[in-house]
Amino acid sequence: MTTRTKASLTPQEAQELHQQALVIDTQQPPIISGIVFTPGMRIAVSELAKQGRTRAEAAPVLEAILTREIQTSQEARDMYLDMWRRSGVTVACGTFSGFDRLATAFENAVRKIANAQAIISTLDDSMLQVREAADIVRAHDDDKYGIVVDFQNTVALGDDLDRIDLFQGLGLRMVQLTYNLQNLVGDGCTETYQSGLTYFGREVVRKLNDAKILVDVSHCSEQVGWDAMDVSSAPVIVSHSSSSSVAKHDRGKSDELAKAIADQGGYFGVVVIPGFIRETPGASMDDVVRQIEHLVNVCGIDHVGIGTDKAGPGPRTSSMVEFPDSVPAGLPDDFNWSGFRTQEHRQTAEFQMDGFESFGDWPNITVALAEAGFNEDELRKLLGLNYLRVFRDVVG
Repeated sequence: MTTRTKASLTPQEAQELHQQALVIDTQQPPIISGIVFTPGMRIAVSELAKQGRTRAEAAPVLEAILTREIQTSQEARDMYLDMWRRSGVTVACGTFSGFDRLATAFENAVRKIANAQAIISTLDDSMLQVREAADIVRAHDDDKYGIVVDFQNTVALGDDLDRIDLFQGLGLRMVQLTYNLQNLVGDGCTETYQSGLTYFGREVVRKLNDAKILVDVSHCSEQVGWDAMDVSSAPVIVSHSSSSSVAKHDRGKSDELAKAIADQGGYFGVVVIPGFIRETPGASMDDVVRQIEHLVNVCGIDHVGIGTDKAGPGPRTSSMVEFPDSVPAGLPDDFNWSGFRTQEHRQTAEFQMDGFESFGDWPNITVALAEAGFNEDELRKLLGLNYLRVFRDVVG
């Protein structure tokens, strides 16, 4: 176990390093839909609430409004880019397919990618879409912000392997094999009985390898993780998770799996979601540091990074969008395909994250890691260089 001297940098020095370094958030789901809450989005939420609409119904409406406002409103453009500036993040991996219904997943993914490309095109002086490792370097060198298109599920592929090539052409560069529940590829981490990859799932992994797309096992069952490494000809990654030995959680990973991923050249991104990094209320930057320190000791300093999975003040994967309490997540009779445990949906103060209220608070992570004794070289690896290395190895 590595022992570090406390406080390698002062908070000011850590802030300066953060602004200079390549910083990659390897999971920032609402990067094109919820890192800001514009005036137009606020009006829409009020109207949708009056209509009795659900948050699920509101999501595509708000996404379209943000895209349109960025195209037409200087105020919205300034709000959006200011949040990026405050974060100090160079590149963010955004979710473009998640726990969608199978019948609508393909259309939803195409729509979200189109909206992202419209935003990037509008802000082309400041933004780019990351399709290869050189784009990450260019974003850092040219002081731009980059977006990696990723899927947190394979439902948008349906049963058609050719869709992998289609989405690769649209810029897809990272695919999580399952969400929390079972799909055609394999089992998720909250499924009742958990096995590994299906025969189809094994073909999906091979096809992703051929397309030079990163294979992600963040929400997958433990066995899917092992199976993916067995099948994959390229390193497998965990874009956003935690260590179950530090805080027990369905989505956490065993140290054995984490080390095996590292030994094959992979990557492990640590989340900042309270319920995942700490079993009791009161999570703070100390808990984030504890997770990272442990995983560095397990995996080595060259294989760990940060995938916050969080953009707003709520207890889960949250955005800056403010819904009234009266607006439900979905209709009462709808099956919940997210597969989260009930307690993780509680929007109470005790499950807030002290030190990370928004995407703009990202520098606090760097400050906390410097206070814990990680030196400058280690910090640069954790902040972005480790993910850049695996991205270059797999995607090119």
